[in-house]
Amino acid sequence: MASINYHFGSRGGLYQAALAEAHGRLIQLDVLQQLANSSLPGTTKVTRVIDVMIDAALSDRGWYARILARELLAPSSHLKVLLETVGQPKLSLIECILSEATGIPQTDPALLRCVVSVAAPALMLLVGGNGIPGPVQQVRQMPKEDVVTHMHRFALAGLQAIGQLHRS
Repeated sequence: MASINYHFGSRGGLYQAALAEAHGRLIQLDVLQQLANSSLPGTTKVTRVIDVMIDAALSDRGWYARILARELLAPSSHLKVLLETVGQPKLSLIECILSEATGIPQTDPALLRCVVSVAAPALMLLVGGNGIPGPVQQVRQMPKEDVVTHMHRFALAGLQAIGQLHRS
C-alpha cells in the first residue's frame, strides 16, 4: 500500500492510471494527431478513425479492453477524470476530423452528436466483448472485414446526410 501511495497517491490514483493506460492502448493520441494533421481527405480520415475503433473493439487484447468495458458498464467517479484528462484531447481531434468531413463547425452541437453516432457502435462492440449475450455477440463473430466495411458505409452515409442538412 505504501508503494501505491508513493507512486499514485492512493488506490484510486492507481486505478485512474490503469484506466488511462487502457484508453491509450485502445486509441492512441499520437495516431489521432497524425491523422488529423495529414493531408488525406476528410472521409478517408473518418474511415481510418473507424478502423482504429473497430479494431480495438473486436480485438480481445486483454486486460485493458476488459477494464474499460467494466468502467463503461458500471461507471465510477474515475470515469469522469479519465474523460477529462485522457478523453478530451482525443475527442477534440475526432471532432476536428468529423468537422472536416462534414463541413459542420466544431462549435456546432450537431458535430458532437456525429461523434457519438460514429463511436457508439465501436463502444457497443467493446462492451459486448465482456460476454454480454445477444446480437452484439453475433456481430462480433462475423468476419472483421464485413463489420468494418459496414461501419464505414453506415457512418459515412450518416455524416454525409447530416453535413448536407447542415449546409441547407
